[in-house]
Amino acid sequence: MSKVDIKKAWVRESKFGDWFLNTDTWLIHVLRRALDDLERLIPENKPKQFHTILDIGSGFGHSLIELDKRFSPETIIGLDVDPEVVDKAGSNAQKCQANVEFLINNAAEIDLPDNSVDMIFCHQTFHHIVDQDSAIKEFYRVLKPEGCLLFAESCRRYIHSMVIRVLFRHPMHVQKTDMEYLQLIEKAGFDVVEQQLSRPFLWWSREDLGLWETLTGRVEDPDSREETLINGVLYKSPQ
Repeated sequence: MSKVDIKKAWVRESKFGDWFLNTDTWLIHVLRRALDDLERLIPENKPKQFHTILDIGSGFGHSLIELDKRFSPETIIGLDVDPEVVDKAGSNAQKCQANVEFLINNAAEIDLPDNSVDMIFCHQTFHHIVDQDSAIKEFYRVLKPEGCLLFAESCRRYIHSMVIRVLFRHPMHVQKTDMEYLQLIEKAGFDVVEQQLSRPFLWWSREDLGLWETLTGRVEDPDSREETLINGVLYKSPQ
């Protein structure tokens, strides 16, 4: 990928962001909590093990260990646009039972064959992607028929909050609400089922880090608030 392509595809994380992605707070309260929720949303009649998993934005590789432990894949492909990902994630990849491969690639142009992976894990990565329309089409293309997309993302309200603007870096013009993300996913061809969706309103996703609720005991009305997070288990239609 050329330097020009990388600039179009990717907004480099801040130094604080890189540090935060290696903390226990990230691992326990963000990554593991999302995976716990996503596992719960997988229907009983669907597979719980996946031969080949594509991890979008594998970063420091903490997700590789979690995916390996939870889903027993034979192969995990860690896709990341950052050329330094192999150095960042190498030690965590070695802890996996699965064969871990790295793909330095723009998620909007995935260098994999059609119908080649059983599951895609996209956790807190999609809102970093500039060309989201192309990326979700690529997800659909590389998934096998009836393949599974585990999608866990922060929504516009959270990314546009002051604390996130100051501490992290994102392409602000592409951020979406939960419903806008679901519309994009459905348009690409995925089956969107309400029972396989979750909208957790976690303390760390709020503008005040949950301080107002702690002090007052008042909770925002789920029927009227703008959501901060969307988790979903989506399937590619049989072909």
